[in-house]
Amino acid sequence: MSRTRWRLGLSVTALLTASALLPSPVHAEAAADYTITVDPSARGAAIDDTMYGVFYEDINRAADGGLYAELVQNRSFEYSTADNASYTPLTSWTADGTARVLDDAGRLNERNRAYLSLGAGSSVTNGGYNTGIHVEKGEKYDFSVWARAAGGTTLTVTLRDTAGTLARVREVAARGEWRKYTATFTATRTSDRGRLAVATAAPAALDMVSLFPRDTYKHQPNGLREDLAEKIEALHPGFLRFPGGCLVNTGSMEDYSEASGWQRERSYQWKDTIGPVEERAANANFWGYNQSYGLGYYEYFRFAEDIGAMPLPVVPALVTGCGQNQAVDDEALLERHVQDTLDLIEFANGPRTSEWGRKRAEMGHPKPFGLTHLGVGNEENLPVEFMERFEKFRAAIEAKYPDVTVVSNSGPDDSGATFDTAWRLNREAGVAMVDEHYYNSPQWFLQNNDRYDSYDREGPKVFLGEYASQGNAWKNALSEAAFMTGLERNADVVKLASYAPLLANEDYVQWSPDMIWFNNHASWGSANYEVQKLFMNNTGDRVVPSAATGTPDVSGPITGAVGLSTWATSAAYDDVRVTSADGRTLLSDDFSGDASRWTHSGAGSWTVQDGAYVQTDTAAENTMVTAGDPAWQNYDLHVRATKKAGKEGFLVAFGVKDTGNYYWWNLGGWNNTQSAVEQAADGGKSTLLSKAGSIETGRAYDIDVKVRGRQVTLYLDGKEWGGFTDDKPAEPFRQVVTEDARTGDLIVKVVNAQDTAARTAVDLGGAEVAAKARVTTLAADQDAVNTETTTPVTPVRSTFSGVASEFEYTFPANSVTFLRIRQE
Repeated sequence: MSRTRWRLGLSVTALLTASALLPSPVHAEAAADYTITVDPSARGAAIDDTMYGVFYEDINRAADGGLYAELVQNRSFEYSTADNASYTPLTSWTADGTARVLDDAGRLNERNRAYLSLGAGSSVTNGGYNTGIHVEKGEKYDFSVWARAAGGTTLTVTLRDTAGTLARVREVAARGEWRKYTATFTATRTSDRGRLAVATAAPAALDMVSLFPRDTYKHQPNGLREDLAEKIEALHPGFLRFPGGCLVNTGSMEDYSEASGWQRERSYQWKDTIGPVEERAANANFWGYNQSYGLGYYEYFRFAEDIGAMPLPVVPALVTGCGQNQAVDDEALLERHVQDTLDLIEFANGPRTSEWGRKRAEMGHPKPFGLTHLGVGNEENLPVEFMERFEKFRAAIEAKYPDVTVVSNSGPDDSGATFDTAWRLNREAGVAMVDEHYYNSPQWFLQNNDRYDSYDREGPKVFLGEYASQGNAWKNALSEAAFMTGLERNADVVKLASYAPLLANEDYVQWSPDMIWFNNHASWGSANYEVQKLFMNNTGDRVVPSAATGTPDVSGPITGAVGLSTWATSAAYDDVRVTSADGRTLLSDDFSGDASRWTHSGAGSWTVQDGAYVQTDTAAENTMVTAGDPAWQNYDLHVRATKKAGKEGFLVAFGVKDTGNYYWWNLGGWNNTQSAVEQAADGGKSTLLSKAGSIETGRAYDIDVKVRGRQVTLYLDGKEWGGFTDDKPAEPFRQVVTEDARTGDLIVKVVNAQDTAARTAVDLGGAEVAAKARVTTLAADQDAVNTETTTPVTPVRSTFSGVASEFEYTFPANSVTFLRIRQE
């Protein structure tokens, strides 16, 4: 698909007249007044075709049981406790008769270690994913199995649910050594609770029991689930980042071989995932399940090409992250991974006469895929060790493939010691592009629209590879839309941006929020999806400089009660004192009596022991207890804390308004590797300040927090640890204007993230424009959430006839509005 077609955006044929979302009369509702001033004669930043893309990671069953169209779960009997403590080789299967999974010399091939031995007259039945195997009446389904039956047998294959058969029974004659057998089903009715059964008349060995819908995306073999692939395609993404994520930079860096002991908890390594599916390696997924690699690097490249997106693979840098935080010191292993990365580029771009280009051609794609960008590493918390290894990858790649951009990263957060060190090292090394990741509250996104305004225009460019506002409600999507106007305004610095994660199977969730949700029979776009789609389909080619008035700042001092908490840790707190700025005692508790002044709102178990308030549950997370008045301001908090056992340290809260709105000093967080101040706003957290550090078990710490206005200073054992001023307004009214070079349209993009309509005077700076604009509006209640059965956040298209060089428009409350205005 050409990029030209992508920019059609709000097509004329799609327009409707939707009076409900036309700009409302001034008297219809309360409205705040704003102005937007555009300067069409000035030239803003150019916006690349690849500005917005998607990040695909196999999380939340995004591959097996998701985008990968295979309907059989655990088709190769490779499930293991290495994947999940609850797994067995027959997980998702039920057996009738004699069925054993073996790992011996009778296997299908060396890399496909396990297979099923089925006795005469026995059968196995697979339950698929979610409620079962989904089939649609009249649709065809392709069955295949690898079988070995020395004396010959008849395999009887059935597709049914509790109500009866779903397709005509198939019989397959099998004889001799391992061989692939196939059959086709045509569903006689629709069901999402199907079961696939295979029975044998005589002893047989089975492997790779598979059922695919014939109607995969673009009807490709070993293909993708059509509805999910089409939703991703509809975004018109400029790039596809794959395959992760934490599964890239965690686990062993060894290969899958006899020499390494057939390790099952490895980093994602691309050579494991290509070639015939029955010869691909098995591996544990970081997120707690098995990954079959049926969806592998070849399929990722093919999908990127099909949707017109730039492929952007990420390879491990031999420094683990995501809580593991270990640097691999093995020069030979590092050299092997560097060579694997060079081989990957050859696989993607090499001629069919090259070793790896030939493998690509043999898989069905003689033409190169055109790889131009490649990421090394993901969210490493050890920036010095990471950069040492990154430089070796980059040197080797640039020596052989100088046209390939090698992308570095800045760790897992938007700020802090790791972030600062990583950025310093990236600048010193002259890195071309740095991948930033952060997940923050809606308030943070409203406050940080200007984040990239001050970035060095001559320094490394930014790839915002992962971001989201910690929720799938409309208020989350609104805050992300407001932030995206700042990304576009800074398109000379932010070259690539992708929301994350992309996919979630509603019955297998490890991470939320997510852009697209699904089960075994349906899929739906979240409110966040609708925002991403609107921006991706109406990006424009350059920024037209503009300015807007803001909302008056109504913030006062930080107010709130105080709190104590732990996270997977037992700790004792004592000598809690809260003193006002004028010296008055607001709270004093040495726990010589009871803890009646404290309210327990979290998990865990709190008791008074030996004159201290002790939380004893080392598994409980966020065990918050609070005391005091939510109206408190300008005070000093003192706490004496001792870690007794567990993974982390202390959580000391201040400015506590309720269970979803507070600040806390997280000492010894992230598996006791760093400390930070976090702000919770409506349940979502943002990091305001962080430093490396840990908390010792059995040692008493004196913790002091000084709150003055919106300034906070923190002391640990009498020494100043750090401080911050939380005075950035959470501006709800944001805008950006771009120009579409193909159509000449000005695209005015306005986010009004408040419960009040925004009556706005728009000055187009003397531009000659048509009187009618095409309008797309997303508007809903802030707490609205799209589901399988209801989609309150959906685009409404209309026309507005009052456009002139100067005109007025009222943007609805809680809305994202795009006006496409034709220049004459």
